[in-house]
Amino acid sequence: MNNTELAIAAYGVRKQYKGNADGAGLNGFNLEVRKGAVRGLLGPNGAGKTTAVKILSTLLGMDAGEATVAGFNVTTQAHLVREKIGLVGQYAAVDEVLTGRQNLELFGRLNHLSAKEARKRADELLERFGLTQAGNTPADKYSGGMRRRLDLAASLIVSPSVLFVDEPTTGLDPLARKEVWEAIRSLADAGTTVLLTTQYLEEADRLADEISMLKAGVIVAEGTPEQLKSAIGGDRLEIVLDSEADTKLAITILRQIASANLSVDEPENRISAPVSDRTGALMKVAAALMEARVEPKDISLRRPTLDEVFIHLTGATAPYQNEEANS
Repeated sequence: MNNTELAIAAYGVRKQYKGNADGAGLNGFNLEVRKGAVRGLLGPNGAGKTTAVKILSTLLGMDAGEATVAGFNVTTQAHLVREKIGLVGQYAAVDEVLTGRQNLELFGRLNHLSAKEARKRADELLERFGLTQAGNTPADKYSGGMRRRLDLAASLIVSPSVLFVDEPTTGLDPLARKEVWEAIRSLADAGTTVLLTTQYLEEADRLADEISMLKAGVIVAEGTPEQLKSAIGGDRLEIVLDSEADTKLAITILRQIASANLSVDEPENRISAPVSDRTGALMKVAAALMEARVEPKDISLRRPTLDEVFIHLTGATAPYQNEEANS
């Protein structure tokens, strides 16, 4: 990819922490994120996600390697990088005593806007994030989703071209999480590049155009959610039967039509088979079962989930919980 098309580029980035076990930190981290994309960064505990975000946002130096954000070198041009980025951490950075509008005006003044410009920008962002009616309400009265939307708004005071978002919905209920998802997607639709770390695989699946999976400080796989799912086996046809006899007959039929590489859960009378022709395989198997007078309890097509991809590639059972600051 041409460097002019990249909002984030990192090559051979290394960072080790004194006293940490081998493999902690970053060990040759490479990343390219095109302008206007949402990139999900996933990995188990200690994989290096937070370290990567800190380095790319100029909050932490690297031991080796090179990285640019918005066209500027994060080491030699850190002050220029900071002018182009926004950063939303795991916890809301707003002042709960101040109203939503006062918070945004304060961030505006801290970013060298005049009082008039800060008021105008605050009004624009309150409207953009659906907070106009709550603009004069103290932030401590906001719901969790409203606080995170206000936090996102504060990060956009100077319209950053690149936004780093670290676990934006941790601890939020499903409704509040959906509100934040919609806010992040609207930013991307408006052209902001977003690098997102999250502990929710569903979140990455819903928001990210592409996903990078990090293990022991290096990227082990990347691509669109669909590409990653297809990489571990593609589509599967799943059938649940009523009895052991029906299951045995269904196995015989599937081996003739779908694939010999079947997976059978005998206690559940469940059969799973990889298929390449989704609709064709489903129709053939359904017709053959009907001809054999076998009526399944359930028959469906499904693709591997992002959870299964994550487990397959990283060996972890969950992305990460309560990640340490030096991870």
